Amino acid sequence: QVQLVESGGGLVQAGGSLRLSCTASGRTVSTYAMAWFRQAPGKEREFVATIRWTGGSTYYADSVKGRFTISMDTAKNTVYLQMNSLKPEDTAVYACATARSYSSSIYYYIVAGNYDYWGQGTQVTVSS
Repeated sequence: QVQLVESGGGLVQAGGSLRLSCTASGRTVSTYAMAWFRQAPGKEREFVATIRWTGGSTYYADSVKGRFTISMDTAKNTVYLQMNSLKPEDTAVYACATARSYSSSIYYYIVAGNYDYWGQGTQVTVSS
């Protein structure tokens, strides 16, 4: 069993920044990739960003590309999401997840069903 705990959410004005953290614990964490997803009220869960645990390659949703940066500290089993130039439409609950297997295609990691462990989520609210 793996536990994921997110932190760093909050209320920020449009144009501001937040940094989310997600730390994995439990069994020996030897994950393939981790990702951030978000879900706004009344909307479906949406992929935000992913990072491979080995090599560190990343992929972003078009809506956040150039504004958000995903990074990791493997020694701490922690993944981060630096969010800059935040917009009101970024308001959502943000959750991290660990991938259930390896894929040579980075696009595998944008599908929520390919993740097996999820954090409880952290609220991000961007005011206009």
